[in-house]
Amino acid sequence: MTRITPERPLHGPLDDSDVTTATATPRAADAPAATTAAKPAPGTGTRAGAPARTLDERIAGALTGAAVGDALGGPVEGYSPEQILERHGGRVRGVVGPWNGDAWRTARPVAPYHKGDGHVTDDTLMTHALIRVYERVRDHLDAYAVAEHLVPDLMGELRWIPELEAEALPLQRIFLAEKWLVARIHYGHVDPREAGCGNIVNCGAAMYMAPVGLVNAGSPEAAYAEALDVAGAHQSSYGREAAGVFAAAVAAACAPGATPESVVAACLSLAKDGTRAAIEAVCGTAARYGEFEAALGPLREAVAPFDTVGPDYRAPSLGARRPSRLHSIEELPVALGMLLVAGGDYERAVLGAVNYGRDCDSIATMAGALAGALGSPAPAGWAAQVAEASRLDLDAPARSLAAVAREVFARDVARRRAHEAAFTAIGGAACSG
Repeated sequence: MTRITPERPLHGPLDDSDVTTATATPRAADAPAATTAAKPAPGTGTRAGAPARTLDERIAGALTGAAVGDALGGPVEGYSPEQILERHGGRVRGVVGPWNGDAWRTARPVAPYHKGDGHVTDDTLMTHALIRVYERVRDHLDAYAVAEHLVPDLMGELRWIPELEAEALPLQRIFLAEKWLVARIHYGHVDPREAGCGNIVNCGAAMYMAPVGLVNAGSPEAAYAEALDVAGAHQSSYGREAAGVFAAAVAAACAPGATPESVVAACLSLAKDGTRAAIEAVCGTAARYGEFEAALGPLREAVAPFDTVGPDYRAPSLGARRPSRLHSIEELPVALGMLLVAGGDYERAVLGAVNYGRDCDSIATMAGALAGALGSPAPAGWAAQVAEASRLDLDAPARSLAAVAREVFARDVARRRAHEAAFTAIGGAACSG
């Protein structure tokens, strides 16, 4: 199996010298029989030789990229690559309509949502809700911030919900695993740090952790620690772990000179148990491919031993979504795999994620956030379609979060300086600068 192994973790200031670029060289025996397409220069997407991206551009790229990926994946969520191919007469290449056409309201009574036509799903609703928490707190978040701010936000204010085509409380759209936040914290008065215990273990927390990675841009370790704390209110086991690792991936993607390989290396330096094993297996497989069509089956085969849902996404196995140290969510490893297959290019990574099927809105959300943070933005036409169809300002959350990130960094510097002064005063080593 091809291994992508970090030489050292990414951390510290945004400096090219602190970026670890891991390389993956497959063994000759592992190479696919078919010739794979050449990948673009890592980290540059379709813009070989493009200038380095600023913090504002990376945050905008990640958040818009996540929302667009979410909207493209929504209408084919839950289906297989073969079903997608048959339904659409080919691979999905952009915004498409609902799977069941005009019957979207009644075809699946358990989920009477208008998925498609550029509508974002609960992935984006939760991401934007977390950004609003950052706007209020203007500092690092923890499980108590979820209880004090995120839960009331979900319960207390009407917002336009694209899939409902109406104003409603976000609580009325989010999935059962997210409703758990309200049931456990607001009604059950559970300690926020433990509220995630007992919930189904899925990607529910990971799917909206991009803002944590962006506030900690360039410091995967800090993003990982903060996301684990935040996600404790929502998830446990490998669902919580995935939230930490995805936030770390986004933070790593923001570092100067970052590549898909360096992002994966950062994930491997932090991930634990089944999550780490799944990322290693999927990304080792992905390193052998340069286009998503050939990679769809192999990536699914690579993640299958770690995925508890089973082969039929709509009929989960009896062991599905239970806590385990041996398993992983499917979405994060596959998103990282598609990022590698695409060489960091947004369009190829997201379309690969979309056409993978299964929980592809969340896979495309994660792949889109990572490609955008690396500097390959979502196509402007897609972004405009999604913004108009979902009645969302996709730029405002990014501007707001960039301002918060700068404030948090200034607070971190002040806290670090205070710690240095105190440590020096009690006989520790003097600060070098």
